[in-house]
Amino acid sequence: MTAAKLRNIGPKSAAWLRQVGLRSREDLAAIGTVEAFMRVKRAGFKPSLNLLYAIEGALLDCHWQEIPDARRSELVLAADAAIALLPPPRYRPAAAPVTTTMHVQDAMPGLALFDDDRGPAVASDD
Repeated sequence: MTAAKLRNIGPKSAAWLRQVGLRSREDLAAIGTVEAFMRVKRAGFKPSLNLLYAIEGALLDCHWQEIPDARRSELVLAADAAIALLPPPRYRPAAAPVTTTMHVQDAMPGLALFDDDRGPAVASDD
């Protein structure tokens, strides 16, 4: 937040909000508590419900713990409904198991499988 420090909004929360384009109380008021929270979440950050309450408290100019339980429940239900509409996270499939291939020549350096260009080496009793 740039203009004036908002109540309940600490440095980390302010940085998240700035990164999603919310720089003032007016920006927050224009989109509302739940949408501001969802923008942070959609940006890939991992906000807790405390951010949801902090934004609401900032808009009401009260400490986030003073928000009535009924309003907190409304906010959580609205956030949960919005989160349910998010696309599932993209997971990369695990890499295939790694296997090591060892050639016989590498395992036994003195063993000659082929004798020059004449074909397979033949063991002799010399």
